Amino acid sequence: MLSRVADTIYWLARYMDRTQAMLQVIRTHYHASQDSPHEFSWRPLLYSYGGSLTLEEVAALERNTPRVLERLLLDKDNPTSVYNNVLQARENARAVQDHITQEVWQCLNSFYHAIRGGEILEQIRFGDPISGIDGLMRHGLVFLGAVQNTMPRDESYGYLNLGKQLERALQTTDTLRIQWANMTTQAQPDTEIPQLRYLVHSLSGQELYLKTYRGNFNPDSVLQFVLHNAYFTHSLRSCLSRLSWYFERLKSDSLPESHEQLAFLIGRLANQVKYSDVSARNAQQLDEFLLHIRKELLGIATALGKNYLGRS
Repeated sequence: MLSRVADTIYWLARYMDRTQAMLQVIRTHYHASQDSPHEFSWRPLLYSYGGSLTLEEVAALERNTPRVLERLLLDKDNPTSVYNNVLQARENARAVQDHITQEVWQCLNSFYHAIRGGEILEQIRFGDPISGIDGLMRHGLVFLGAVQNTMPRDESYGYLNLGKQLERALQTTDTLRIQWANMTTQAQPDTEIPQLRYLVHSLSGQELYLKTYRGNFNPDSVLQFVLHNAYFTHSLRSCLSRLSWYFERLKSDSLPESHEQLAFLIGRLANQVKYSDVSARNAQQLDEFLLHIRKELLGIATALGKNYLGRS
């Protein structure tokens, strides 16, 4: 496969997994805003997904939910909006239609037309924003189902999953770091902290968490779940394990030195996560650990781009 084609497919997957992660985080924050409307602020998400907003613009927007949702979801002038992620994914898919199935293209094209239509904007401004967000999320899930059920298990499928797992690991790291930094953790060890429930829900893990820990949301259990639970598809351990598995499938078509470098970087990071003993009670230690994980993930992305995707 040409490196240009591999790069396009890889970024198609990254844009789509980023879209789904953003929608879930925004949906969860909207629920949180309804629970405590007088204390709630959209500031963390505006910093993450709002584009190049000034401090004054963030301050003016942070408590205006309809305007924030429009900025994060539909604003064509915001390069990090959900709309622009879907647009970029669709343009990538258009460029590699010979390497994806017709069903995958049709799902993505339908997603694009849904988000550019006026119905979502009407729901955000005057109706029920959750219904609009849920509609977009269903398009994302249909896309994932089309990839899983119609794509042949060839190089294209491998690069799709490399992009998906790398982006998912980055989104999990960023979501955990940002939400933990804004969490009130002064409660007693056995006292539930409401923000922990929102954090788990933001990562689409609430159902599995409740089954695993019988509904006891405490910092140690949540951190263990997000970092180490092998059955949770958004945990760092799961993402890195799957990233390693899909990367190994490229070995026969790789230059030995290129494969060895990437395999070492992925394996080293997987072991750092697996054997980490970071404490949920030490916010500074956790923040430094997550920043290190993020740096390592970006290093893997850079090496992948240089050795496999034709990017310096």
